[in-house]
Amino acid sequence: MSLSSIIKNIPKTELHLHIEGSLTPELMWRLAEKHSVTLPYASVEEIAAAYNFKDLQSFLDLYYAGAGVLKDEDDFFSLMWAYLVKCHEENIVHTEIMFDPQTHTERGIGFDIFMPGFLRAMKKAQDEFGTSSYLIMSFLRHLSEENAFETLEAAAPYYANIQAVGLDSSELGHPPSKFERVFKKAKSMGFKIVAHAGEEGPAEYIWEAIKLLEVDRIDHGVRCQEDESLMRYLKDKQVPLTVCPLSNLKLCVIDNMKQHNILTLLRYGLLVTVNSDDPTYFGGFLNDNYHALCEALPITGEDIKTLAKNSFTASFLPEEVKQTFIAQIDDI
Repeated sequence: MSLSSIIKNIPKTELHLHIEGSLTPELMWRLAEKHSVTLPYASVEEIAAAYNFKDLQSFLDLYYAGAGVLKDEDDFFSLMWAYLVKCHEENIVHTEIMFDPQTHTERGIGFDIFMPGFLRAMKKAQDEFGTSSYLIMSFLRHLSEENAFETLEAAAPYYANIQAVGLDSSELGHPPSKFERVFKKAKSMGFKIVAHAGEEGPAEYIWEAIKLLEVDRIDHGVRCQEDESLMRYLKDKQVPLTVCPLSNLKLCVIDNMKQHNILTLLRYGLLVTVNSDDPTYFGGFLNDNYHALCEALPITGEDIKTLAKNSFTASFLPEEVKQTFIAQIDDI
């Protein structure tokens, strides 16, 4: 079986996906027209051209501007539904989706608006496609810990719908230690914990996320290779890394996909997974990331299967469900 066929046919889960980062230029344009929002672009094509940013901060500036078209419950339903349809097309049977409440609450859009939209789309995908999904509420690290505490409190009516709490946005200058207390609180409440670390920021940020935030998963983590003791720890403890290859390329973490270290990490024995991060901004959804790796690196069909199995192992699914899908991959 060809690598393309394996990628297409194996069941997969995605663990590092920002729903706001799946906003297509077409949907951005349509919602801007719906709400009479003036964009600094004259067409869908100009929006698409603007996605040619140079670094994480220039991406984030565009990302937050794009989120400004999301105003009512139906908008958030449309955003989530479009992504879940893509999951169905790519044989993603389970996804754990990050959302950024502060991106919306800072604009006066509350949990009572975006959460019903998200949840309606998730139920529709479960009913129509059998696609399961969890929500990960992420704090914006460029904002204060106090603001994160306020967000955690504001989410109270929807705690039952949130599986995990995460940390994202600008990494440099905002180490995990800045949010130690709020994550301790979230963990005591029973939430799973994830955090972006070791993409822009150094390996030390990964250590902080592990020791201070007590994470269940590290998002990105590709700079772990700079610290041999960290590599050994990640291998021994099987701490999952949710790696996003096209994101790493687009944000200049690497200059060329041939330089990507995911295969090195996999061969070392780390629990690495493949994800799309912010797919419409970074040039591809999950299967595109797999294909990009196959084109650039000497990856085998067994490597693809291992990466897909890792994604189930690293998920927050019940163990029996994980094993069912892993067995399906083994049978392909």
